[in-house]
Amino acid sequence: MRLTAITITTVALFIVFGIGPAAGQEGAQVNLDKLLKPALLNEKAPDKFQVKFDTSKGEFIIEVMRVWSPNGADRFYNLVKNGYYNDCRFFRVIENFMAQFGISGNPKLNAVWQNAVIKDDPPFKQPNIRGYVSFATRGTDTRTTQLFINAKDNRNLDELGFTPFGRVIKGMLIIDAFYDRYGEGAPKGKGPEQARIHNEGNAYLETSFPKLDYVKTAVIIDKPEKEK
Repeated sequence: MRLTAITITTVALFIVFGIGPAAGQEGAQVNLDKLLKPALLNEKAPDKFQVKFDTSKGEFIIEVMRVWSPNGADRFYNLVKNGYYNDCRFFRVIENFMAQFGISGNPKLNAVWQNAVIKDDPPFKQPNIRGYVSFATRGTDTRTTQLFINAKDNRNLDELGFTPFGRVIKGMLIIDAFYDRYGEGAPKGKGPEQARIHNEGNAYLETSFPKLDYVKTAVIIDKPEKEK
């Protein structure tokens, strides 16, 4: 899955495995039994909820509005609740464009989620502008687990099936600080190869791209915070 900053034809944007306790919050620990069975993760998300990401650079919070993208919000809610994004690398960070993540550090999870697609949501309820979060896609009804956070206004993506389901309400400067010097992956650049991430997971990224920033834990917040 790929998103190109200049010419966009076939598009897509990206899960990882880890553990981290957080008292009073859901999703702090990886529920591997459920994550290996995507069909079980079909709980309806709340109309509105917040997720706190603790990363190698600090914390940021995404607020999700289910009405914007019901299928996307439900998928995100179930993945976070079961710890899917813990230890996930931001493997494709392009300056003044976006930060992409969502390929698991656990190859076993990649194998079962690669084809666990969800249907598209109607577009245009919210634009792809700075701080807004969308699922990656490689075509009609192909969203799985991969996400990107817009670093600037990318309204050219709106007509290509990228439907935002939430927005960063706190910590956007944290995202701006993510390491972005590896650039695009092969064959266009020298950054991480998505096929190898799928097959080798974090073992490949930690060895070949050790400066990548990553999610320590992603948890659903019990008491929502105000926008900052």
